[in-house]
Amino acid sequence: MATKKSVGSLKEADLKGKKVFVRVDLNVPLDDNFNITDDTRIRAAVPTIKYLIGHGAKVILSSHLGRPKGVTPKYSLKPLVPRLSELLGVEVKMATDCIGEEVEKLVAGLPEGGVVLLENVRFYKEEEKNDPEFAKSLHLLQTCMLTMHLELHIELMLRPRELDYLVGAVSNPKKPFAAIVGGSKVSSKIGVIESLLEKVDLLFLGGGMIFTFYKAQGHAVGSSLVEEDKLDLATSLMEKAKAKGVSLLLPSDVVIADKFAADANSKVVPASEIPDGWMGLDIGPDSIKSFGEALDTTKTIIWNGPMGVFEFDKFAAGTEAIAKKLAELSGKGVTTIIGGGDSVAAVEKVGLADKMSHISTGGGASLELLEGKTLPGVLALDDA
Repeated sequence: MATKKSVGSLKEADLKGKKVFVRVDLNVPLDDNFNITDDTRIRAAVPTIKYLIGHGAKVILSSHLGRPKGVTPKYSLKPLVPRLSELLGVEVKMATDCIGEEVEKLVAGLPEGGVVLLENVRFYKEEEKNDPEFAKSLHLLQTCMLTMHLELHIELMLRPRELDYLVGAVSNPKKPFAAIVGGSKVSSKIGVIESLLEKVDLLFLGGGMIFTFYKAQGHAVGSSLVEEDKLDLATSLMEKAKAKGVSLLLPSDVVIADKFAADANSKVVPASEIPDGWMGLDIGPDSIKSFGEALDTTKTIIWNGPMGVFEFDKFAAGTEAIAKKLAELSGKGVTTIIGGGDSVAAVEKVGLADKMSHISTGGGASLELLEGKTLPGVLALDDA
């Protein structure tokens, strides 16, 4: 049985002239003119691809983009080629498909250090269903590429460094261990919160989900977002935290608005006193201060989800303050892990991404890891 290898352990002898199939996450946002609006995921993949081509490998990249229904030109990966080529410093060739004879020819003609990007694998509905015939077609393509039985399936959706960080941080963190969970709904973060309650010493909650917790405690929440069917769940999560000795911190004050808009009238009120007709859109200044003081006591922090509607500048102060606090703590040796799209976007917005210990580009995959789920790509890495 072959031993598990990380990309960094592969040397020129392993890679020179070999064709390496790389599953990479290039699911980036594009505007109406097909310009990339955030290239974080592309940049995250670059170091690994550069390492492979620098050691003479012939690299075949496979990714999905969006949720196309069959072959949909607007979800083609073609617009990514110029940026990918620029970042890698080599001309990336674009395949017209992800399986088939034409692709095999293109792959066969790749020079050492060459890169080809396969077309969106989700143009085939079989990809999401793990259809065995589609898998076989892809595998045929891979077999034609992987000479000398060198099985180098490198799962980039969560890169080795990301795995080390996320798995290490969750299974063996430096204590005290804190998690900051935000976002609009409790329902989308139930698994994460329940899993983290088993591991953390402190759990901070922010974003729209907090109003479900306030209402469960009997507080008036005005017209704030509330998931009525999750009130019992919120109560049980608070009880579970108490039973496990986890400090569950909810904001003590909130910034409220008279409508959901960038130009809404706003004011700060205690979290338990939101008047009718007003909605909470951010955590307040007292909460920022108390959250910051509690975070000062920690050694490992995972952050997933914004504290408020940070797309509106008026309601971005809470999220930006957390980003600044984590950047400051990173500089003092605290391990800070930013997971999930909105938190990454917030950290990028304030220009502090490079100050964090680790920025997770795995999106949903990083969340699933935090939930304690095993990912198929990680299993494949273990088995390879």
